[in-house]
Amino acid sequence: MNNDDLKKYIEDLKKLEKNILSEDTDLNFMGELNSLLGKLDDDIKTDFFTPKGMVVNFKKLHPNAVTPKYSKQGDAGMDLTITSIFSETEKDITYGFGIAMSIPTGFVGLVFPRSSVRNYDLSLTNCVGVIDSGYRGEIQATFKKMHGRQQMYKIGDRAAQIMIIAYPNIDFVETNNLPDTERGSGGFGSTGK
Repeated sequence: MNNDDLKKYIEDLKKLEKNILSEDTDLNFMGELNSLLGKLDDDIKTDFFTPKGMVVNFKKLHPNAVTPKYSKQGDAGMDLTITSIFSETEKDITYGFGIAMSIPTGFVGLVFPRSSVRNYDLSLTNCVGVIDSGYRGEIQATFKKMHGRQQMYKIGDRAAQIMIIAYPNIDFVETNNLPDTERGSGGFGSTGK
């Protein structure tokens, strides 16, 4: 969808708004609004989704960068392949994956360790990396070295995986009362062992 398409939708919505606010409101405006919003929804899906899924543009920052991909059909995360070691200390190591991406607004990239991490002496330092839609830098992951041993990933290994998912935009509303639930204010262990 280009800027002209977007301007046309805005103009059409303004016309409907004037119709709603006028004293001669035509009750057919709900059908017109529904039709317009349906077309807008289709255009948005066309821009971001293909028959296979959502489109996310990415840029290779390293000559050996590998396009993120699913290992098997049905996988939720796409593998990230190491292209460089950004830094290494006695306590941790930061890997670069040689790519930057443009995650659409309303979506977030979540970086998790792959299950192969159990074969190494590593633990992702922040448990889950959050790649916001506004970030355009290189995707990286820092792992904490565990148990003082030195079994590390190497350049060319798939060390992490990324999931790109939608998230809601939240507005918090302060209130004096919250609805009751079966659990109530029960904390850790409140549902039994």
